Amino acid sequence: MGPEEKLNTTFVRPARFYLGLQSWTLVTMAFDRLIAICFPLRYHSIVTKQTIGVMLMFSWVVITGALTCLVKLIDRLSFCGSLVVKGFFCDHPSVYRLACNDNSMNNIVAYICFLALAFIPLILIALTYVCISVALNRITSGEERLRAFKTCSYHLILVAIFFLPVLCNNIISLSSYIHPNVRIINASLTLKIPALLNPIVYALKTEEVLNSTKKLIKRKKINKATKK
Repeated sequence: MGPEEKLNTTFVRPARFYLGLQSWTLVTMAFDRLIAICFPLRYHSIVTKQTIGVMLMFSWVVITGALTCLVKLIDRLSFCGSLVVKGFFCDHPSVYRLACNDNSMNNIVAYICFLALAFIPLILIALTYVCISVALNRITSGEERLRAFKTCSYHLILVAIFFLPVLCNNIISLSSYIHPNVRIINASLTLKIPALLNPIVYALKTEEVLNSTKKLIKRKKINKATKK
């Protein structure tokens, strides 16, 4: 492989690593919500620093192993035709489909990585919310249900924002042809919007931030009233 092809493969890792890490982080957050709602009295004994550390370490090991495998498989390919990748970063499917030699192994591993980094985390998150729904149905007070739902609403928003573009982009690209412009727009939404909204969503739900904002607005109103 020439220098240009080697340079291309270095960009496969960061974006995929971010996507995989984000999806498994959402799984960890779903686990936190599950224990908080279904086992509130045992929350502090189950959700410990060691437990979360093990879950995060597991996700790092899985993602790093999967992406190392992708890069090694890209390195074995020969590119004798066009080297133009139709995208704003060198995604794995976009790169290996340019190869002249057999890329069937890349295609198989692409499906496996899609399952490990996107589909399985989404299934685990769905299962946690099934358990949460069952637990909420046992709560007789509507106010308690609403309070429990509010604790999950921000997480559900992030799950929807992150997984909808990822699933659409990967399913279409793996099963059929997708227009390069659609791929670029979808990949941009997947990489940028969740990272942009994460601090906003979690800041808005933080009680201290809300109270400080209310106090600031109230102080400004009082200052305006006294000036008049």
